[in-house]
Amino acid sequence: MDFINSFLPTIQHFGIFGYWVVLFISLAESLPFIGLIIPGTILVGLFGFFSAQGYLDIGDLIWFAAIGAVLGDGISYYLGTKGTKLFRQENKILKLSHLESGEQFFKKHGNKSIFLGRFISPLRPIIPFVAGLFRMDKKVFLFWNIISGILWAISSLFLGYFFGGALNVIEIWSSRAGLSVLAVVVSVIIIRILVKYAPLFFAFLKSISLSIKEALAVNPDIKNFIAKHPILPNFVRNRLNKERFSGLPLTLLGVTFVYVLVLFFGIIEDIVTSDVIVAADTRVANLLSAFRDTELIRIFTWITLIGKWQIVISSAIVLSVILWLWRKRSYLLPFWVTIVGSELFNSLGKLAFHRARPDVAFYAEDTFSFPSGHATISIAFYGFLTYILFRQLKKWKYKINALFFGIVIILAIGLSRLYLGVHFLSDVWGGYLLGALWLLIGITISEWLHRRKPSPLFTPAQKAKVFASILILAEVIFYVNFALRYNPPVVRQETTNVIVVADVLSEFSDKNTPRFTETLIGDTQEPLSFIVIAENDQKIFDAMQKAGWYRADTATFASIAKLAKSAILNKNYPTAPMTPSFWNAKVHDFGFEKPTETQSVRERHHARFWRTPFEMQDGRRVYVGTASQDVGLKWLITHTIKPDIDTEREFLFSDLEKTGAVAISSKETFVEPTLGKNFSGDQFFTDGKAYIIYLK
Repeated sequence: MDFINSFLPTIQHFGIFGYWVVLFISLAESLPFIGLIIPGTILVGLFGFFSAQGYLDIGDLIWFAAIGAVLGDGISYYLGTKGTKLFRQENKILKLSHLESGEQFFKKHGNKSIFLGRFISPLRPIIPFVAGLFRMDKKVFLFWNIISGILWAISSLFLGYFFGGALNVIEIWSSRAGLSVLAVVVSVIIIRILVKYAPLFFAFLKSISLSIKEALAVNPDIKNFIAKHPILPNFVRNRLNKERFSGLPLTLLGVTFVYVLVLFFGIIEDIVTSDVIVAADTRVANLLSAFRDTELIRIFTWITLIGKWQIVISSAIVLSVILWLWRKRSYLLPFWVTIVGSELFNSLGKLAFHRARPDVAFYAEDTFSFPSGHATISIAFYGFLTYILFRQLKKWKYKINALFFGIVIILAIGLSRLYLGVHFLSDVWGGYLLGALWLLIGITISEWLHRRKPSPLFTPAQKAKVFASILILAEVIFYVNFALRYNPPVVRQETTNVIVVADVLSEFSDKNTPRFTETLIGDTQEPLSFIVIAENDQKIFDAMQKAGWYRADTATFASIAKLAKSAILNKNYPTAPMTPSFWNAKVHDFGFEKPTETQSVRERHHARFWRTPFEMQDGRRVYVGTASQDVGLKWLITHTIKPDIDTEREFLFSDLEKTGAVAISSKETFVEPTLGKNFSGDQFFTDGKAYIIYLK
């Protein structure tokens, strides 16, 4: 992240040249076959990122990218009208069979292939070429070319713009964990697209690799090096041998295992040294607890039970019986090695680290927190089940569906542990890594057994299929019955230890009591602008109501949907939910808002308040708060604030004072004058003063 921040200012020197670079990238990616090796969407999105940092104008970028994309497809179409003679059956890439399959695809999808192909990377440079080959009507092609080009430019640039503006929000994922998750997601998406849509792309890569191999083989320098060092090329050749298990298969599995092992030790180091991901653990737990509602708790409880040991063991036994009956017994040993090994090492990890569960857990667990047992077993069990399906299914369509089904189950179990508050984020990530290590061990054993003694083709008899169906149905019934009877002890949130104080302002001179609000990873944001002393929460509610402020709704699916509808239609929603903000690692306890003259949810005054552990000697509680004004939408998920937060502080104080609810007030210097940014990158400035208010 520091590298990115130091690199960004150099973009300023691009000037207008940067816009022409975007045009050239968009054009080149649309050219036939050349576009297959140019990651245009990624590069264009990168310029959207630069725009979010203020170095390029997003509107101009859209026009340049759109023009480049339209011109590129136009050139591709023109070349297609001249390119029929390029296809020969003896060609390695432009075979007649490709021409025939392209014709079938084009006839099947027609005009929409121009539009849809724009958003599928391997097809983007091919579809316009094929349209030219088959003499698609020029006017129709031009219409879809322009429409898709503009939409592609907008979507690609705004994707980069969004992540650029949300740089501080996603900073945590720039760590080893985040990059790995991102790499997995992107890899799966790319593999799905390539497998489904781009056999031509694989043929192209194979052709290129063979050409490179032939060129290296005749290079005199390479020949001399091999003659002097024969051991190294033999070693590389053996490692890349696809025919032997000890060759390419074991090499890939070994490299992957080492990489995952390094990640696992990395998360252990993060926990021991309290790295950035651990700093976010408590805030993520508090944030998710603020979004809990009864229906979601019920849904995620059912999901989390899929990873409960009773369900996993019974499902593992059912799967083992089916594998035995269907004569797929070579899977049994590696399967149970994966299950037993992951559970054993998970238990050892819990004993080694003794990490306590989050304070906001919905229900009590009687084991330690790190690593997450549910996350570990989800990778081990459901990952191995996905591996079996992927290996046994014949059609790629079914293989990919099985892969995505397994990924969804695994991610859903991890999310359920976070939503129910029984694990920290780093617990789940550590569990995933531990489970992945044992999954790789199990797959390695399985592949070795299959290479050593290939399993004969076997079609289960009808009786075996019926019996397997009965077992699966029985397991489903057991799961449903278990879920209906599952009633874990709900944790009652303990009251924070009360600290009695005489001078509330002096308590904030202690370094342990923050004076600023915080981002998800603990970076400082706006300073506190209010310290309110009131008898209880209701006194604050009453005072704000008299001042004309509405209490914000809790963030639920219904309230967020209503907020989105109001924002799109530019209507008022005086009790709209607020974006969560943190102080002392806690999400604000309640928020208030007041409509502006525009009477729109896009613009509003708002204030957030937190309960503190402090209590005055007369028993009144101490609250802290901030105030700011929303002046527009940002990324369609949050608001842009007005930089002058002092004006909003004065506005709120004036409203409170007019109600007569203020008994005593004073304005004190709380922090130094500050110029900074909030979590979404909005700038603010303040003189650093805060009001101390005693409510009647």
